[in-house]
Amino acid sequence: MPAILLIPPSAEPWSVTEAKAFLRVEHDDDDAVIAALIAAARGHVEALSRRALLVQRWRCVLDAWPVNGRLDPRIGPLRAVIAARVYDQANNPHAIDTGSFVVDAAANVIASPCWTMPLPGRDSAGIELDIELGYGTSAADVPEPLRHAIRLLVGHWYENRGLAAIGGNVAMLPAGLGALVAPFRMLSL
Repeated sequence: MPAILLIPPSAEPWSVTEAKAFLRVEHDDDDAVIAALIAAARGHVEALSRRALLVQRWRCVLDAWPVNGRLDPRIGPLRAVIAARVYDQANNPHAIDTGSFVVDAAANVIASPCWTMPLPGRDSAGIELDIELGYGTSAADVPEPLRHAIRLLVGHWYENRGLAAIGGNVAMLPAGLGALVAPFRMLSL
């Protein structure tokens, strides 16, 4: 099931000021670079863990309703179904009541009685679900190991920018990053 980011998080797990304190940077010349590194590190940790760290909205696209009535967005943590629609043969969207869906946050699954849902009129991408994912709206809501993984990446990338890993002397990722992310990683089959 493809997913499209609709609304990115409104903040980052670390502020530029916090990152500068960690990096021991006392000037403002690199603020834009550090902000970009924070965003990139968050995206990297989200990709490794398959978890949205801060609240964001995604659109999941389906060809048909799952036979077992359970939709697995394969990214979490799942918070809510915001909107749902089915397209008819003329490509007109028809809204579905979001109350028809049950969000099982523990299993990270959206349950719905698929036999009561309207069938899509087109064979491909006939169903769209807009979902909200993330631990919360503030940095304090993000688990500390994942926040620290971001801090490690920012530090590593800041210190090693412009270096080429010729001869294997520069590590592509900092040691310990995998261990911080592993307990949170959602597996995809």
